Amino acid sequence: LSLRFPQKLWKMLESGKFQSIWWSEGGKCVAINKDSFEVEVLGREGQQVFHTQKIKSFMRQLNAYGFTKMQRNFQRSASLPEFLAEEAAASAHSQILYYYNPSFNRAHPWLLKTCKRR
Repeated sequence: LSLRFPQKLWKMLESGKFQSIWWSEGGKCVAINKDSFEVEVLGREGQQVFHTQKIKSFMRQLNAYGFTKMQRNFQRSASLPEFLAEEAAASAHSQILYYYNPSFNRAHPWLLKTCKRR
């Protein structure tokens, strides 16, 4: 019996076996370290979790099930040294993608069944 995409994603998040994807924002968002996810999850030989090896296809699946990409807004400092340090941190942070779906909430697993493909 194969699981639908949202159930696979939920199982993956709850398993704790993967370092490249986790619950964020108190279990309301999915956080994905893009580069690590491509290697750790999509690049797995013989044990594919999802039927793709491309991050763009995975992101299309998220969108098809009603997930929206969350934008991270950083407040910038006025001083140059602080600004440059914040810029470096934001650059590293930009590898992390955040996706939200109101029916995909760690505290409310019963909502998962309402997570339908568009």
